[in-house]
Amino acid sequence: MTDIDNSVIQEVAGKVALVTGAASGIGKAIALLLHGRGAKVVAEDLNPAVEELARPGLVPLVADITADGAAERAVELAVQTFGRLDILVNNAGVIINKLVVDMTREDWERIHAVNATAAFLHAREAVKAMMPNGAGAIINIASYAAYFAFPTIAAYAASKGALAQLTRTLALEAIEHGIRVNAIGVGDVVTNILNDVVEDGPGFLAQHGEAAPIGRAARPEEIAEVVAFLASDRASFMVGSIVMADGGMTVTAG
Repeated sequence: MTDIDNSVIQEVAGKVALVTGAASGIGKAIALLLHGRGAKVVAEDLNPAVEELARPGLVPLVADITADGAAERAVELAVQTFGRLDILVNNAGVIINKLVVDMTREDWERIHAVNATAAFLHAREAVKAMMPNGAGAIINIASYAAYFAFPTIAAYAASKGALAQLTRTLALEAIEHGIRVNAIGVGDVVTNILNDVVEDGPGFLAQHGEAAPIGRAARPEEIAEVVAFLASDRASFMVGSIVMADGGMTVTAG
């Protein structure tokens, strides 16, 4: 992938964005790309490392996105700091690799709390903030696992399937207010999401990505590019779409 000069592309200039799971990986790439293209950004993450992103026009927020009131505080911070909210990116995600028979209820509920429930809560509050403006964009980071599965990812696949359906339903409810809701079906991306599951998470994902027709995993910045497009007015006719950015994985799956 060729690096793009963000000073030339200003597709989200003047907009205000909230990005969850922004301390590393895809979320960090999204926050930095949107900021680099002219948006003001609130970057939210449980990991205090998100504070390293602080700079003019980019405000970090250390918070547990699953906690009661977290979504309200994040949206309020964006509105109070920058005057409005135009873009929400529900990026935060976790995974567990266990067979269903080995999984506890706590395992299941933790995955859904982050991947689905927190996205619902943040989307609900974002829509409330966007409605008076008559415009807005919500982008949910889903997965190819919303469409197919393999052993040990039941909780993750179910949560991403829920996120895909939340995207479609909310899209129908929100478009009358000028708010577009879409999602990205992400494939293997070289991040740290599997670090608690395997010894070398990024290495595992890089290797697993070789099974895709494109022959590799993605860089976080490649997913951020799709987010920037969906957040911009260039995607003005896209409503309730699940845009697949998976290197062709879902084309061959099944």
